[in-house]
Amino acid sequence: MPDDKSLSEVHSSVAVPESRGFLRRLFAFAGPAYLVSVGYMDPGNWATDIAAGSRYGYALIWVLLMSNLMAVLLQSLSARLGLVSGRDLAQACRDRYPPAVNAALWVLCEVAIAACDLAEVLGSAIGLQLLFGLPLMYGVLVTALDTFLILFLHQAGIRKMEAFILVLVATIGVCFLLEIILSRPDVPGIARGFLPSLPDRDALYYAIGILGATVMPHNLYLHSALVQSRKVVKTAKGIHQSLKYNTIDSVVALNIAFFINAAILVMAAAVFYRSGHTDVASIQDAHKLLAPLVGSGVAPFVFAVALICAGQSSTITGTLAGQIVMEGFVNIRLRPWLRRLVTRSLAIIPAVATILVAGEGASGELLVFSQVLLSMQLSFAVIPLIHMVSDRKRMGAFAIRPVTKALAWACAGIIVVLNVKLVVGEVGGWVAKEGAAGAAARFVAIPVFVAVGLLLLYIIAEPVLSAGRRKRQPPDVHHPEIDDVEPARPFRKIAAALDFSDTDAEVLSRAASIATANRCPLLLVHCVESAGAAAMGGEITDTESQKDLDRLLRYTLVLGKHDVQAEAELGFGDPVRVLPEIIKRHGVELLVVGAHGHKGFSDWLYGSTIDELRHRLNISVLVAGRES
Repeated sequence: MPDDKSLSEVHSSVAVPESRGFLRRLFAFAGPAYLVSVGYMDPGNWATDIAAGSRYGYALIWVLLMSNLMAVLLQSLSARLGLVSGRDLAQACRDRYPPAVNAALWVLCEVAIAACDLAEVLGSAIGLQLLFGLPLMYGVLVTALDTFLILFLHQAGIRKMEAFILVLVATIGVCFLLEIILSRPDVPGIARGFLPSLPDRDALYYAIGILGATVMPHNLYLHSALVQSRKVVKTAKGIHQSLKYNTIDSVVALNIAFFINAAILVMAAAVFYRSGHTDVASIQDAHKLLAPLVGSGVAPFVFAVALICAGQSSTITGTLAGQIVMEGFVNIRLRPWLRRLVTRSLAIIPAVATILVAGEGASGELLVFSQVLLSMQLSFAVIPLIHMVSDRKRMGAFAIRPVTKALAWACAGIIVVLNVKLVVGEVGGWVAKEGAAGAAARFVAIPVFVAVGLLLLYIIAEPVLSAGRRKRQPPDVHHPEIDDVEPARPFRKIAAALDFSDTDAEVLSRAASIATANRCPLLLVHCVESAGAAAMGGEITDTESQKDLDRLLRYTLVLGKHDVQAEAELGFGDPVRVLPEIIKRHGVELLVVGAHGHKGFSDWLYGSTIDELRHRLNISVLVAGRES
């Protein structure tokens, strides 16, 4: 596997405290999900939420909730991939797919990121226009200056960037909390909105728009890279803890995003739908109607401030995502300022061209179009992600379980079906147009979408195709495959069989070392083999048995000084028969025994105790000592 690191400038740059305090460790892991969450509240989301709320009231809140639950699941899978494999989603695709497929996936992802950046450019420009009266064209050009903000935050480090984003997210949240208070929504109506329903056929279009704008593709690439900024101990326990804290981080951050999206929809329903303004589809119209309908001049000001914060926060994470996919898919590394300049240029050029040709009123249509492009890319991120985290060769014991896999594929199925429907509808609308626009759709758009569809089918079927290729290849008998080997889980209990000979020191040393490494208890066992012990078993009370027990107890005290939790038990009779009974009763998973050192005639004379014992046990046996 290549040694290139995702976001190498911040990789493993945040230390995780060894302290066992829950809040301290949670704070150390908190951050990546908040950077990801801003993609769920960008200006593209605003457009779809305002349109849905003004037209259908509270009826589509359940779509936001469903989209949020899907986002939590998929983002947790993205974090799992990054933490366990040490590869972001783009790098994992580069490891798995042929170069031509990776190039196609990269181009699609770059188009999606440019579309997302387009929404952020327009959102920030609209916010500046609403707040300061700046013409939209000038606002678009001003947004190019935030390149320097990105570079400054990049140099400051990931924690400062996370803190800056958190301040913007908190500002957006406070603004919309105030908007909800001012708009006085219908609480029972909100509750009814959580019951799944589609008021009419057109409602499906808006539901798909909400889904496409909420579950954003580049966030999956972004999250799998950002979680690697934490310096995690790569042990089973360390990864388990990291997954737990990152899941908490994702749930909290994405539910904040859900609150903000729901607040936008609720505000639109409470203000516009209630007053009969059911055709509010643009952010500018929403801002214009807020003051007269709410009865307060504060509402439009707060609305504009929140919009600028949403645009700026989203543009930062979009830049990081662009860096990740370029380096991950095609291993091209650009300086941050150059990468930012390229991405922002790809967003500003269509925005300026649209405003010049169609006027400022076309910005709302351009926002919707950007969400359509995002929806096209979504399946190409979700399906490879599910394949990656289901692969035991890559994930080992951390591969997702069948229930999680079923939920993930259900999400993927919903995303694919709804987004294919959205794209087919949009292309159908283009084809139906007359003149040059219709001709361009027929001769350009349709072939492109057919090619994209074939690529999607390949991505879905790739595991089956790869398995078929492996079956056709002859096995290499000289170099057996060991890809399925994975680290075993820690032992839960270890036993040391002592015979009070010279090998006991080595047996105790080995057993104590393994018990310490596994943080598990150690059972010391000695079998009394006298005639009396064989006849009376545990009921014997002779001096020899008592001395042997005292000796074992002394060993436990010595080991206790080294923080080894040890206990002792005597067995009575033949060790080959007695030891397996004791081991089974205590749930021992590893037995450490001493080598007796006998060979040839002596081995036949004294008996090959270890070999007989092995045949009676179904656990691991470690033989300590040197044969002579």
